[in-house]
Parts: sequence; structure tokens; C-alpha cells
Amino acid sequence: MPAAHHLLVVDDDPLTCARVKAYFEQEGYGVGVAGNGDQMWDCLREQPTDVVLLDIGLPGRDGLELARELRAHNASIGLILVTGRNDDIDKIVGLESGADDYVTKPFNARELLARVKIVLRRLRPPSAPGGVGLQRKLGRWTLDLAQRRLTGADGHQEILTRGEYDLLATLARHPGTPLAREHLMQQVFHRSWEPSDRTVDVLVARLREKLETDPRHPELIVTVRGVGYALAGNVPS
Repeated sequence: MPAAHHLLVVDDDPLTCARVKAYFEQEGYGVGVAGNGDQMWDCLREQPTDVVLLDIGLPGRDGLELARELRAHNASIGLILVTGRNDDIDKIVGLESGADDYVTKPFNARELLARVKIVLRRLRPPSAPGGVGLQRKLGRWTLDLAQRRLTGADGHQEILTRGEYDLLATLARHPGTPLAREHLMQQVFHRSWEPSDRTVDVLVARLREKLETDPRHPELIVTVRGVGYALAGNVPS
């Protein structure tokens, strides 16, 4: 029986590639491996891939550069970055490049599996009878929570990363309610938030660039000082 999903591991450490490949194949996934960017592109051309696990510290073109290229080439593919334990700046830049999530080395295989499953959820939108109550108006945008789809008044569909969508959906389910960064971090990444962590702020900035008429003066996603963020002008359709 063919694997339900295919994972591509891009890492120049053969041991890491072998361990991830063995674990995920045991879990029923198809797994390819690549040691650099050129091999990554070769693998992607040869095999349809659902999620790419991309190490930031690659030789030559690093993972951040490849992440930007990959996201520009394929807006819907799942992308998880692998960073060093203290590479907070790389995590932020990675999310700015369009990554869906990140894990830090050394990572636990079960944690990685959980991260992959979270990213895959956006490939399988939940169904609901008639979609009742699952659409939200966000200014000139309509967010369909059943289809995980953001559509403009002109019919244009805006592509969101998994993290961007989950954060926007969380805000949309609580219109007008200020939500703390800790709550948003748990909902989107299932991690605890720390005051020095800018992950949520980066996602909000990316959403504002896509949704707001003037991102510098946001009217949809507003900052609530001392708390976090709230979605304004959100009315169920």
C-alpha cells in the first residue's frame, strides 16, 4: 500500500536523515532524503511531497535561503525548519520566509511527528454540514473556516502559511476579544510563550501585510497594549 503522505528530509547529516527516515517509514510515511539544495530540488521534481523538513545550517545555500525559494515556488507545501537550540533569530527569519513551523536540535522524533501532523491538517480541511457559521467577514476579506480559505472581495484567494491561517482563525473565532500572546502561541504552535519570543508578532506582521490596506496603521488585527491582539470588524456571515 502506498504511503498516505510523503516527507522530504533536507539535512547534510547522514545520521539525522537515516534516523528520521527510519522512524517515519515505521509510522507509514514515504520519506526522501537530500543533503543540499540541489538534491532537494531534484527530489521535489521526482516525487510529490507534502512536507519538507529543512535544516537551516546547510552548506552552500542555507536553509533560510532555500525556504524563501521553496515558498515562492510552492505556496501550499508544508515547511518545517530545523534550527539550533538558541537560534531565535533564525526561527523568526524562518517564519518571515514562510515556514509553517520549526523544531530545534536535538529534537525528539515523537515531537517531530506531532509537528508534521499539525502541518498536514491544513491539507485536510474539516467538513461541516452546510458550512453554517464557518465564514467570517474581515473587512474586504472572507475567511472560510471549513475550507481554510481566505478570499478577497474581487475573488482573489490569498495564500496563508499554516501558522498564519491558524493564528487568523483563532482570532476570528473570538471577534473583538483581546487574546494574549500565550494563548495564541498555544493555539498555533502548541508551545509556551516567553516574553522574549517574537513568533506571534512575526505572524501578525505577515498577516497585516496581506490583509490590511495600510499595514502600518492596522484596522483589522489591532494591538491591545499589555494583552496581545484582537480582530476588529469581524461579523459571522
